[in-house]
This record gives sequence, C-alpha cells and structure tokens, in this order.
Amino acid sequence: MKEKLEQRLQSLKAEFDAGQKLLAEYETKQMNLRETLLRISGAIQVIEEELNQFTEAENDGQPVESEVVVDS
Repeated sequence: MKEKLEQRLQSLKAEFDAGQKLLAEYETKQMNLRETLLRISGAIQVIEEELNQFTEAENDGQPVESEVVVDS
C-alpha cells in the first residue's frame, strides 16, 4: 500500500510540474499576443489618421466624419 501511495505521489508531482510548465508557456504566449495586438492597433490608428488627412485634402480641407463600425 505504501508503494502505491508513493508511486501516486510521484505521478501527481510530475503531472503538477508539467502543468506549471505549460501554464508558464501559455502566459508567455498571451503576453506576446497582447503586445502584437497593441502594435497592430497602433498601426490601424496611424493609417486611419493618414486616410482622414487625405480625405480632408480631397474635400478642400473640410473635416470628414469617420464612421465607426462595431462587429457584434
């Protein structure tokens, strides 16, 4: 009985360690993805501002209302 408990303990410890390692990998991937999305968001904003400037120039300097589209 003692041997079975020791084996089970070792098995659980190995599973726990593997789970912690996997969690750390996912947290790193999540952080990298958040940084990538932030960069993409910034690029979108810059391009939208540039497009608005072109549109204003085409309309003789009159500001143009931009339409915000939200996906549900």
